[in-house]
Amino acid sequence: MQDPRERAEALALNTLNADGTIPSANTLARSAGIAVEAMEGALRSLVADEFVLWGRSETQAWVLTPEAQGYAEKGMPEVQLLAKIPEGGLPVADVAAVCAELGIEAKVAQGGIQKNKWGMTDKKAGLLKRTVEMSEVKDATQAVLKEVLSTGAEPANSKDLKKRKLIVLSTTADYSVQKGPGFALERKKAQADITDAMMKSGSWKTEQFKQYNIESAMGEPPQGGTLHPLLKVRKEFREIFLELGFEEMPTNKWVESSFWNFDALFQPQQHPARDSHDTFFVKSPSTTKDIPEDYLQRVWDVHQNGGYGSVGYCYEWSEEETRKNILRTHTTAVSARMLYKLAQDCKEEGEFKPKKYFSIDRVFRNEALDKTHLAEFHQVEGLVCDVGVTLGDLIGMIQQFFQKIGIPEVKFKPAYNPYTEPSMEIFGYHPGLGKWVELGNSGMFRPEMLRPMGLPDGVQVIAWGIALERPTMIMYSFKNIRDLFGHGVDLNMIKSNPMCRLDKAQVGKK
Repeated sequence: MQDPRERAEALALNTLNADGTIPSANTLARSAGIAVEAMEGALRSLVADEFVLWGRSETQAWVLTPEAQGYAEKGMPEVQLLAKIPEGGLPVADVAAVCAELGIEAKVAQGGIQKNKWGMTDKKAGLLKRTVEMSEVKDATQAVLKEVLSTGAEPANSKDLKKRKLIVLSTTADYSVQKGPGFALERKKAQADITDAMMKSGSWKTEQFKQYNIESAMGEPPQGGTLHPLLKVRKEFREIFLELGFEEMPTNKWVESSFWNFDALFQPQQHPARDSHDTFFVKSPSTTKDIPEDYLQRVWDVHQNGGYGSVGYCYEWSEEETRKNILRTHTTAVSARMLYKLAQDCKEEGEFKPKKYFSIDRVFRNEALDKTHLAEFHQVEGLVCDVGVTLGDLIGMIQQFFQKIGIPEVKFKPAYNPYTEPSMEIFGYHPGLGKWVELGNSGMFRPEMLRPMGLPDGVQVIAWGIALERPTMIMYSFKNIRDLFGHGVDLNMIKSNPMCRLDKAQVGKK
């Protein structure tokens, strides 16, 4: 069976070929039993391909609502109910059932009967009675509705009928049609692309191709590929480190040994951070075998007996403890591995080469969650290894770094770290919270950490580490870290947040 739109298209083309014009597309469609909507769709397609040209006209007419169409056929509710009342009257208790059977509202029907004084309610007998003969009843409203249905003209009592929602003013579009510059009886489908077969046969020369609307056609918005604010800020931080001449460290070892995470950093084995309340220990495999033996011995010696101007910790150091596997608590474990490798390269090549390293990756802490703390977060770490670097170099480097990431207000506070001396905590001002927020830690690595690695005398290392989440909270005006990272993050936030601009003039103005 032919599609209605295809029938409409064929009818329009044949009529134009025979008569040269179509005065009314709607009239043509109705005469052929085709829906007006199908004809309009066919003509739109023909106009787009320049087969035909058309002109649009509008006509207004009053039409009946679906409710009123039923009244025009069967009569108004009051008349329909009146016809069901027998000579002796209709029990009031049965009125609702009778009206439901007729498909009318009982309240409307009874109200109409009383308004026209066609009946009355005998409360004592419980009956609805007629006071007129049916032959005397004239359904004037039904007659008006029939007239509107046939003519579309506005009735005299249109205000009342509109109020009762029985009629509405309808606007109908019609089209006059004539031949277009591309008119033809047979409509050949336009090709979308030139194919290999067309090129070989040469048929592309005579084919008709669809036009591409490059200027105004809008594509569908992408549904995927949205970057999380943390990834945006991470990308900016990484570019800043690279601009400053830093080299990125490999950070793909989330599971680390206690040796590299703690002992190589001259952190004592009794330190509170090494307790199960602060660190996640790995159950399987629970220990590691991959530790350089000579380096292990030097670390044991400096912990237990001291050296390089230090008395050490004067305790019995445990090799069993240092081999325990954990989820790394900081990326400084990666820094320790890189500095040890640098020391071995220095021995092999016979000369020391200064280095600047950075890393950005995930770390894990077994601590209570609140609006500024998570058990799983990202650490940004930078270090400079050179001869004779000082605390002044560290402060200047940190200020330069934070200036570039858009946090110009930075403060330092003296602190204690097992592996740095001197040490400083870093604070940045959070405009949203209206207070200074701790962003990270910094310091100069101790000789007890660097010399067992094999780095020459005079070589110093300055380093700092910050959480990626807290600067991001300042830049994006987040007051609760759990709204930024974790299982409770709103996915719409990820899609709607703009690219972060690291401009100090904009900090706090979002």
